[in-house]
Amino acid sequence: MALLLYFIVYLLLAFVWRSLLVYKRSGQNPLVLPTRDDAYGYVGRAFKILIILVAAIVAINATAPNWMSLLGSLQLLQNSLFKQVGWALLAVSLLFLLVAQAQMGNSWRIGIDENNRTELVSKGLFSFSRNPIYLSMRINLIGLFLVLPNAVTLALVAVGEVLMQVQVRLEEAHLHSLHGAKYMEYRSSVRRWL
Repeated sequence: MALLLYFIVYLLLAFVWRSLLVYKRSGQNPLVLPTRDDAYGYVGRAFKILIILVAAIVAINATAPNWMSLLGSLQLLQNSLFKQVGWALLAVSLLFLLVAQAQMGNSWRIGIDENNRTELVSKGLFSFSRNPIYLSMRINLIGLFLVLPNAVTLALVAVGEVLMQVQVRLEEAHLHSLHGAKYMEYRSSVRRWL
């Protein structure tokens, strides 16, 4: 049940609350995932499916834990040390995500906003990583895997990794077209992840 509560809080703080806050401050909808039939639209749809699958796994664990064995349990990782590390990663991930979102301010978006110009954020966590929000999401999926080590959560880590690698590159192309030389200077001085 604790994992279910964590993910409810995570979704509410990271997506709902932050979206409402940006909308209230800027009047712009920060949810800009397209439904087009291109790479960007595909990644957006796949991210939605990934979130639904994570929610389903967490809900199954909370409501029917005996079903978890059907998901290809990885016995080698079924111990308290891995669970504790997983929980620590989940906590760090949420904190890291919230700080990065706050530092982005009104520039925060879910997706690429092609209609509204956003500022290039390069301070705070963004001075160490060009993508601290995606980095925190990667950490979150690894934490989930360590708390619930099975074939399905391992697959979610792998799928999430591919999606985030593609999405980051799409966003980098957008930021380059938006900010030009300023973005290229930032890109050359700050690593993509860490």
